Amino acid sequence: MRGSTPMTSRRDALVVATRVMQEVVALGNRHGPHGRGTVGYVSVFPNSRNVIPGEVRFSIDLRNASAERVDRMDAEIRAFVEQAEHESRLAIELAQVAHYPPCPFDPGCVASVERAAAELGYTHMRATSGAGHDAVYLARVAPTAMIFVPCKAGLSHNELEDADPAHLEAGANVLLHCMLEKAVVVRA
Repeated sequence: MRGSTPMTSRRDALVVATRVMQEVVALGNRHGPHGRGTVGYVSVFPNSRNVIPGEVRFSIDLRNASAERVDRMDAEIRAFVEQAEHESRLAIELAQVAHYPPCPFDPGCVASVERAAAELGYTHMRATSGAGHDAVYLARVAPTAMIFVPCKAGLSHNELEDADPAHLEAGANVLLHCMLEKAVVVRA
């Protein structure tokens, strides 16, 4: 359909897609404090300034601290999509591309990190990371935790990420103390 099509006769896929996109963000906010809802990829067809979009493809990334919370978010977005499909009379296809369940870390390792930071006099806090780190896979075979250090301007997981050398040293010292705590000494 062309841009000259009367508003009452339009079947605009982008209008419906933006409603769903806004709901993704709303889901992240409703399911706080660890809820995350992101639309990071959007493709509009035919992507012309005077043609009503006939197809929109976009990604939905839902995250939370527990599998149960992610499942609730998933059920809510599916229900919203079903309602949007019914109201708009446009076909909406929702396909799961990947699923990575949240990974709680070993309580003993987490406590070790906290003890080391406290013993060294560093300020510290527990943080929930929603990013996919290698530690998630390591946690499947060994007790695991992570140590984060501040990044300049809070920017991480980006090519512009930068950390103060003193913060990196502090993180390495925490790791060293954790390793020494877990070390086993065997003497003959």
